[in-house]
Amino acid sequence: MRTIRIIVICMLLSAGIVPMRGQVLYQISGNSCKQKSYLLATNRLVDITFLDTIPNVFKCFSKCNKVVTEFAMQDYEAIAALRQAAVLPDSIRLRDYYSESEYEYIDNALRVHIGMGLDKLSRMKPSYLTELFRAELMKKWLGYNEQRSMENFFEAVAAEKNMPIVGLDNIGETMYMLFDREPFYWQCKELQKAVEYPENEVKQEKMIKETYLSGRLSDVAYLVEGPNNQSTLSYSDYQVYCQRNKEWVKRLRPHLTEGGAFITLNAIYLGGEKGLIEQLRTAGYRVRPVNRSLKVVQ
Repeated sequence: MRTIRIIVICMLLSAGIVPMRGQVLYQISGNSCKQKSYLLATNRLVDITFLDTIPNVFKCFSKCNKVVTEFAMQDYEAIAALRQAAVLPDSIRLRDYYSESEYEYIDNALRVHIGMGLDKLSRMKPSYLTELFRAELMKKWLGYNEQRSMENFFEAVAAEKNMPIVGLDNIGETMYMLFDREPFYWQCKELQKAVEYPENEVKQEKMIKETYLSGRLSDVAYLVEGPNNQSTLSYSDYQVYCQRNKEWVKRLRPHLTEGGAFITLNAIYLGGEKGLIEQLRTAGYRVRPVNRSLKVVQ
């Protein structure tokens, strides 16, 4: 039996197909769609070479005429606006929200991991500092390389080909989600939590990445909403994502009706009972794995 298993794996590899334990690529049809669209679940910590292991992903992309994503990162004016939105108003001082010892602890942690302290970063919003800190943790412990991340690959290709790139959130909504969704005092608490317990951030992201690589999108969602999550990516964040999914279904409708949309979104938003895939099905769309007939190796 072991010999047969090895032969099957070798046959798949020789055909350019890597055995899969789940699905990250979906086809969307039905509900008056003129042609099919596709939905790719992504994870920013995963290298672009992983795309070569997803059967038919490039074939599906070649059938599409636009890329739909959370926020169009190729919009450089919008990116400049986001950077400005990350700056604190002059009336707010970060130091006022911490004790002297807490402030020094955060300052030291930022110097160690980012290379800059609060003498240079204190004018930035805590939510920005938390994500900056977390990104450095992911680079150090999980091999995160922004330039090689699969997350924005198809958006970059679309930009080179002059294909339309559609953001499901506009600039105002993106700024709110990143910097103003949580009360300021809670942002301060989350920054403190991240620097005091960095191991929780790394552990959570590692589990999400491993679960994503096995294609278990519902389990990715549970890792965020479940009781064992001790990171700053919390249950309240997941609830916000679920509410936003309902709005995204409405915004996707014209693109799905026209067809030919290649949708790339973080896997966190997609799985589970309240994930975007289930929301699309509830709205009447047929959403099924592209590679559903591919033999699954357990």
